[in-house]
Amino acid sequence: MPQIYIVPEGSRRERTDKVLAHAFPEHSRAAIQRAIAAGLVKVNGKVAAQSDDVRGGQAIEFSLPEVKPAELKPVDIPLDVIFEDKHLIVLNKPAGMVVHPGVGTGEDTLVHALLAHCAGELSGVGGVERPGIVHRIDKETTGLLVVAKNDAAHRALSDQFASRTLLKEYVALVSGVPKAMSGVIDRAIARHPVHRHRMTTGEGGRPARTDWVVLEKFGEAAALVRCRIHSGRTHQIRVHLKSIGHPLLGDPTYGWKQHPAMPAVPRVMLHAEHLVLTHPVSGKILDLRAPLPADFEALLGALRKL
Repeated sequence: MPQIYIVPEGSRRERTDKVLAHAFPEHSRAAIQRAIAAGLVKVNGKVAAQSDDVRGGQAIEFSLPEVKPAELKPVDIPLDVIFEDKHLIVLNKPAGMVVHPGVGTGEDTLVHALLAHCAGELSGVGGVERPGIVHRIDKETTGLLVVAKNDAAHRALSDQFASRTLLKEYVALVSGVPKAMSGVIDRAIARHPVHRHRMTTGEGGRPARTDWVVLEKFGEAAALVRCRIHSGRTHQIRVHLKSIGHPLLGDPTYGWKQHPAMPAVPRVMLHAEHLVLTHPVSGKILDLRAPLPADFEALLGALRKL
């Protein structure tokens, strides 16, 4: 079904793809450019070209090309299972593993591994590319990830994530040491207006809250911080901690730089350590923890020697 967007009066002239990407951040600019190339974007009833500009008051009608994902095959990849029954599985995701297939990914995603491990017992709610996936964590982030094995469990778990009735805690290594020992960051998060792969805080974003507490200091160079998130925005902890001047170690996307006197940092140092949720069928409380991965422990050891 085509969507129609009226460019606000007074807007400066800009390329059609840029205007749509800003107005509809849920769609990537690349997807919008593919729609233009396919002739699926019209400006005031005329098919738009890639180089066309639009101005205030014009109507843009667009739809995205239908994506028909290829059938995914199971791949036998070892999984670190924290909890499993016939309704759900909770995993300790390793660093470097992408959750679901996308452009540029291979046959080494978590979904490929789940198809082999669960052998047909996954919720179909997420579709072919995201079977059973209730939420996601970034490629470099490690820790707890919940997957539903049937549609009823998927709906119940999704409701818990959406209504914020569960507890999600992460541990992170940050650059520098906060002046306070704890705090609350309550700042809306939106897609960056220029760098579309990044998020930012500010007006027009979706509400997001992160509670944080310092667990350990390493001189003035770094700190170990525990974060509880009350929402699940993209890059939430990374964006929020950067917004108070303490980007995560290993996260150049949000301002971190490797200091010569610091130990080598292998990746974005963020770990989903603790999750408390209600079992979608039994109603029992599941209080789950994932141990710190080896690279996180190794960096902690190096920092303690500074």
